[in-house]
Amino acid sequence: MSLLLLGRWSDAERDRWLQLLQAELPAERFLLAPPTDPAEAAEVEAAIVANPEPGSLIGLPNLRLIQSVWAGVDRLLQDPTLPPEVPLSRMVDPAMNEAMVHTALWAVLSLHRHFFALARQQREGLWQQPEQRRAAEVNVLVLGLGELGGRVARALAAQGYAVSAWSTRPTEQAGLRCLAGEAALQAALAEADVVINLLPLTPATQQFFSAARLAQMRRGAALVNLARGAHVDEAALLQALASGQLGHAVLDVFAQEPLDPGHAFWQHPQVTVLPHCAAQTDARSAAAVVLANLRALREGRPLAHQVSRQRGY
Repeated sequence: MSLLLLGRWSDAERDRWLQLLQAELPAERFLLAPPTDPAEAAEVEAAIVANPEPGSLIGLPNLRLIQSVWAGVDRLLQDPTLPPEVPLSRMVDPAMNEAMVHTALWAVLSLHRHFFALARQQREGLWQQPEQRRAAEVNVLVLGLGELGGRVARALAAQGYAVSAWSTRPTEQAGLRCLAGEAALQAALAEADVVINLLPLTPATQQFFSAARLAQMRRGAALVNLARGAHVDEAALLQALASGQLGHAVLDVFAQEPLDPGHAFWQHPQVTVLPHCAAQTDARSAAAVVLANLRALREGRPLAHQVSRQRGY
């Protein structure tokens, strides 16, 4: 049997994955393009993918696993040709989880201690000491209680912040104030100083931060979007910043990437732009996750991190 390695990545990224996987599976045959020969297509047992082009996974009659090397699978699920009967697993990379925690901590600390404003003061030559609040006086709302959201919420709580976590479905996690439901969301938005978005992107969360949602937030609060650009109505966000409804936005993801050089976000004094780097998959640790799922597949054990196609994550 063969393994198909396919994605929207550079040759160097592809070769890095190939090197890591071949080191552990030296006897395996790897294909780097969709097979065109029916006999070769019938040999493909699993596809290891990074948002491949739509239609790339059709015509593989013995495909038993689609393993994404990225945490988000929304683009994969938008492919109408994705074989519905084949299990799909997303990437839960320990190193990427740690990186996301670091980025969230940096963003909240920077907002809490006014470091973004102080950087502007330095450029303007201003010497003005800001208010210093205690961490327990800063209300942080984490949206999304999956692998990333739970870790981020716990890390912030460990630093003394007043953390609440909201998810679309009721859940409980030890040591966290967990919320669910529209009424609870509105109440939490009204009291949060910082809102961190780590929701999965589904049809229900598209444009989640609309003008109406932004108006529910505490006046002067900050939005930290580390999930997907499609969660945010960018025009509504700019309006909320202009009106003072929001005080600052830290954005790692955008509706169009790379962000257009002429986009208003680049030079906006109340926006911090990151080039989709808050938490990148680390191929070294992620390869071990892929290998573990391949072994589980072949040994008839349950697959890890399997996606529910109904929920979209």
